[in-house]
This record gives sequence, C-alpha cells and structure tokens, in this order.
Amino acid sequence: MTFYRRNLPHWIPDGRSIFLTWRLYGSLPRKVLRQFNSVPSATEEKFLAFDRYLDSASSGPRWLSDPEIADYAEYPIERGAELGRYVLHAYVIMPNHVHVLLEPRVPLAKITNVMKGVAARDANATLGRTGKPFWQDECFDHWVRNPAELERIRQYIEWNPVQAGLAARPEDWPWSSATPRKYRQSK
Repeated sequence: MTFYRRNLPHWIPDGRSIFLTWRLYGSLPRKVLRQFNSVPSATEEKFLAFDRYLDSASSGPRWLSDPEIADYAEYPIERGAELGRYVLHAYVIMPNHVHVLLEPRVPLAKITNVMKGVAARDANATLGRTGKPFWQDECFDHWVRNPAELERIRQYIEWNPVQAGLAARPEDWPWSSATPRKYRQSK
C-alpha cells in the first residue's frame, strides 16, 4: 500500500479500485474551504456536502460546461483506459469537477498527472489562460472496499448530473460513462 499526505491523507492499496474527484482551480470560495477544512477528518458526510456544494455552485469557474472544454477533460480519461493504464469503471465530467472510478494498472500519480495535465494544457490554450492553474492541485481519493461499494460509487458517479439537475437520466449527460459513446460523438 502506498501512503502519502498533503492536505489530505492518501492510502492507495495495490489491486483495488479507486474513486477520484478533482475540481477546477478556484471553484470553492475560501470561506467554504475553511468551513470544510474545519471538520477534522475526510468523512463520507464531508465529501457529500463538498460535492453538493460543487453541484449547486453558481459562481466560480464552470469551464467544463463548455462542450469543447469538457471534451478535453474526457479524452485523457477514456484514452488512459484504452492504453491499459487502468480499468475504467465509471466517470462523469460536471461543470466544475470530475469523478472517476478506476482500477489502476500503473502508479496512480502517473494516471492523474496525465489526465489532469493533458486536459489543463488543451483547455487553457482554448481559454487563452497562459501560465494559470486549471485544476485544483490535489484530488480526493477513496479506495473501494468491496463489490457492493464499487457498484454504489459507480451509480453515484453516473447519477451525479441527474442529482444536480443537469439531466433527466444518466445517459442524457454527454460527458459520462453512462452515455453510449455513439450518442456522445453525434452531439
């Protein structure tokens, strides 16, 4: 098992699926961050409150609501799975954050550096944002304990646009593993 600590503790066991969430840089006001950080541990309740805030945020960057920018975020997620870097169980790209459920085949840091780096480079170029951070530096991660939890997280991810009021059904949101590939490409 790999362990490291930045703002959050990160335990990455070998051979286990990992639920990842990362957000756009500046998507949470400092006041909200202080409020979340005042809770001493990374509990499920804290994560859910954090995610609900991101889902309902009407301020801050929402660059991923632009189809071209969302495509930039989606491409490295799908491409990494095609290259065998991980088994991709589910993902969704929301207007200001991303959820991914995967089983790594290479070190997780390499996976997230590529996913976030490729998307940031292309998005910042399109947005004319030279030398500015696109993503918040750190990801939230949670390793999956059993098959029932994997299924619960997969459903959580794919239903996130519905819960946020962005789509009527999971398959209606174009930047999600719930949406058939052919449908996404025709949009």
